[in-house]
Amino acid sequence: MPQMRMREAAQLLGVSDDTVRRWAESGRLATSRDSAGRQVVEGADLAALAQDMAEVAARAAGDVRPNHGSARNRLRGIVTRVVKDGVMAQVELQAGPYRLVSLMSREAADELGLEPGVRATAVVKSTNVVVEAGP
Repeated sequence: MPQMRMREAAQLLGVSDDTVRRWAESGRLATSRDSAGRQVVEGADLAALAQDMAEVAARAAGDVRPNHGSARNRLRGIVTRVVKDGVMAQVELQAGPYRLVSLMSREAADELGLEPGVRATAVVKSTNVVVEAGP
């Protein structure tokens, strides 16, 4: 089973090393010691905490309605750029550390009122997702 050091866990969760250590001290996150005596987190425990954090963040953001679609990847953010031509629009959204770009009809962008500074949610569904293992 994969184990992560505290720094790795913090990077994966998007928090500081100290926050992960506090969570470990308070019992929110179980830890153990590796063969070198370093404090580590089991990968499965970290994954469960990440899911819990995502659910809490979704509720806090007001996304409490049931998802009626098949797309499960919903990233709330802010529109940073919109480029329109006669038929199409390119909309850029910053969702936390992630920059997403969507191509849509100009009509759709106009109907949604998309312009820099507008809050929006990117809903991502793909039949092909590439996942790379490692750091």
